[in-house]
Amino acid sequence: MLEVDLRTIVLATRNTGKLMEYQTLLQPLETNVLSLTDVAIDRDVDESGTTFAENARLKALFYSELTSFPVLADDSGLEVMALGGKPGIYSARYAGIDASDEDRNRKLLKELEGEENDRTARFFCALTMAQDGKILLETEGKCRGVITYAPRGTNGFGYDPIFLFPELDKTFAELNPEEKNRYSHRCRAIRSLIAQLNP
Repeated sequence: MLEVDLRTIVLATRNTGKLMEYQTLLQPLETNVLSLTDVAIDRDVDESGTTFAENARLKALFYSELTSFPVLADDSGLEVMALGGKPGIYSARYAGIDASDEDRNRKLLKELEGEENDRTARFFCALTMAQDGKILLETEGKCRGVITYAPRGTNGFGYDPIFLFPELDKTFAELNPEEKNRYSHRCRAIRSLIAQLNP
């Protein structure tokens, strides 16, 4: 069992939606999950990694030098097989820096036009926990699905409206938060992390 004080964890994000999702997912640890904003960290790290795991590692190590609390960093995105794994680590910037979720979904669907045979995809999440510039643990989670031909649903964010989860025959945007937190790539990564912390 990893010996670390988990009464408070800093999540390496300023995104309130992601913070709320992780606060729910981490409830079994009975920890207080704070954002970078909550601990007054306004510096940014250069996400120069070539994989999700490398970027999660970069963020965790960088921010763990700026606070005494353990830092949990994630890097996640969508990989589409017919596009050679794109958008991958560029998922958030796929249609440009200031593009909306709708812009990104539109671009991806446009690139898949005419692709009837293989619309398989997966959401991937890499997690790294670090403290005082040292990695404590790393884990990952994946969720396989299929890209739809048009957006469906109004929940979630990002590529959720075009990611069909075959087991429930719904897109992630058609799932309620409880359902998504049961099946998502983040949920699977967190379950692995909790298992390492409490074997």
